[in-house]
Amino acid sequence: MKPIKLVAVFAALAIACVALAGAAGAAPTAGTKVSAKLTVKAEVPAPKGGKGTGAFTGTLTGSKLVWKLTWTKMSGPANAAHIHLGKAGKAGNVVVPLCAAATCKSGVHGTVTLKPALLKALKSGGLYVNVHTVKNAAGEIRGQLAEA
Repeated sequence: MKPIKLVAVFAALAIACVALAGAAGAAPTAGTKVSAKLTVKAEVPAPKGGKGTGAFTGTLTGSKLVWKLTWTKMSGPANAAHIHLGKAGKAGNVVVPLCAAATCKSGVHGTVTLKPALLKALKSGGLYVNVHTVKNAAGEIRGQLAEA
């Protein structure tokens, strides 16, 4: 190959690399999808007369979680929903309140910033979502949060 053509090829490759790097840096991050399928069977302790199901979906971008929670066929109106710290089969402390009695309707949504310890727990299967009712004050449906 002639030296002039070789220089032109390298120049074209360099320009292409710079363009790709710039495009990658400028593109918004899509975020990581997270979800939980909420069931009566997953709740600890086992609820009394519960029959509901639900779904938690979200997108985690950095430490910001944008989420939505839905449910159906509960034993009564939901009076609270939370994200808890705890592995499957273990009850744990509330770490993120999602809704309280007046605002706890299926389809509730919001945004929360997760601290580093909660991000770590999420990645290791250590967070769960549950929805509470009067009949099942400890929770009626539950699901472990996981990357989708």
